[in-house]
Amino acid sequence: MEYTKQPITLAEQIEILKRRGLIFDDEAEATETLRRISYFRLAAYWRPMEMDSSSHIFRKGSRFAMALALYKFDNNLKALLFRAIQTIEVAVRTQMIQHFSMKYGAFWFMNEELFTSGEIYKKHIKSLRRALERSQDDFIMEHFRRYNTPDMPPAWKTMELATLGTLSRIYSNFSDNVIKKQVARDLGIPQHEFMRNWLENLTIIRNNCAHHARMWNRRFVVRLRLPHHLPFPWIADNTFPIDRLYPQLCCIAYWLNRVDPQNTFVGDLKLLLLRYPTVNPAAMGFPAHWRQEPLWQL
Repeated sequence: MEYTKQPITLAEQIEILKRRGLIFDDEAEATETLRRISYFRLAAYWRPMEMDSSSHIFRKGSRFAMALALYKFDNNLKALLFRAIQTIEVAVRTQMIQHFSMKYGAFWFMNEELFTSGEIYKKHIKSLRRALERSQDDFIMEHFRRYNTPDMPPAWKTMELATLGTLSRIYSNFSDNVIKKQVARDLGIPQHEFMRNWLENLTIIRNNCAHHARMWNRRFVVRLRLPHHLPFPWIADNTFPIDRLYPQLCCIAYWLNRVDPQNTFVGDLKLLLLRYPTVNPAAMGFPAHWRQEPLWQL
């Protein structure tokens, strides 16, 4: 089928939404909002108010302000997640550099024999080389002014340029499960299989946040693995949808508590939900009594 729809003005966009039953408290303010935030970006936040996905008719009482509040909540949620993931990423990188380098030397990441898949190894090496070529960091530029062999700096320099996705692939592909388990345990996770899975999911969330994708009611394709027991405060009730955001938040909160005991993530998340009372936590997979969980009482 050929796409034949033509662009329409902001006023026409508002008229379409009004005909479908969306209420505007201030059309001039709504027009200014649509100048800053595109129609289809906001559409993801008013769709839950539609009666069905074909007619796009809104349920009675649906308001543009409700969709905008949900959009603002989601933006704040992504900022909170991004800060938390950044802290976790730095800690994971530090532990990998320390443990792997102490056992396998300064250039372990260049040794293909230490990795299970040669194809994945080639991808991480390519990614690291590209990062080194682009880098303007003083410690990288100074290294290349002084040394030319090997052709990459040692792990404690090169790995600082690795993206979270590259870190995740390197950890998953590393063949020494004993050393991977040591890294995981230092981060409060008993088995390396759980850490591999958490890293993969964390990378997805980080990328979604970085590219401004919707988070609040997202369904996650990669299945998150949750231990029944962990050595530090965790959750007891696992009766929630595993493909929603809530279990991801549990992992982030737990991990963050291990790498930064002074973090304010739990309190900040609770405060954010209080600031936006129209946001339904159940849409993110929160169970009814989540606040009573040991993890969320810190």
